[in-house]
Amino acid sequence: MLGAFTMVGTATFASAQGGWYEAHQAREQQKRYERQRREEIQRQARYRREQERLARRNRSYNNGYYNSGNVVVLGNNGGRYRVYRNGRYYNTDSRGAELLRQAVNNGYRQGFEAGRMDRANRRGSQWSRNDMYRSGNYGYDAYVDRSQYQYYFQRGFQKGYDDGYYGRNRYGTYNNGSASILGSILGTILNIRTY
Repeated sequence: MLGAFTMVGTATFASAQGGWYEAHQAREQQKRYERQRREEIQRQARYRREQERLARRNRSYNNGYYNSGNVVVLGNNGGRYRVYRNGRYYNTDSRGAELLRQAVNNGYRQGFEAGRMDRANRRGSQWSRNDMYRSGNYGYDAYVDRSQYQYYFQRGFQKGYDDGYYGRNRYGTYNNGSASILGSILGTILNIRTY
């Protein structure tokens, strides 16, 4: 009789222990989900604030430049640069060149974070469906043509998304919570020259 009691008691203890472990795992999974959801909400809030800032700046921006077709013609504010894209040259000055560099870097950073979030949430790799990728105007400054900025932002976003999603540093680095594209990759994407 003592043997039967010991077997029933052991089985009951093991069952109770298994139930505790499953409940613990469920709580941990819920915590991870809530943390990821908070991060996603914060990312979306940053994106909305950036869009509002851009809208305010674009309404009040008037710096004496004009858009001539696909080329933004600028005053002589510094060096002269030429960007080669899709079989055409686009001219800009040093400020425009810097803004295009920022477009690639902004795209890389945002893509890296979006890729990390998709991997953490076990979504398939889908950078082209991301709202920020599609709009391509995070950090946009009206000093350069919107289509130029969008093109370079999206190229950076793709590279950042791949690094973030696959947890690697192929196209950039991730230090102290900030992602940055490698200079050599930036140069390849921009293909910018002085003239």
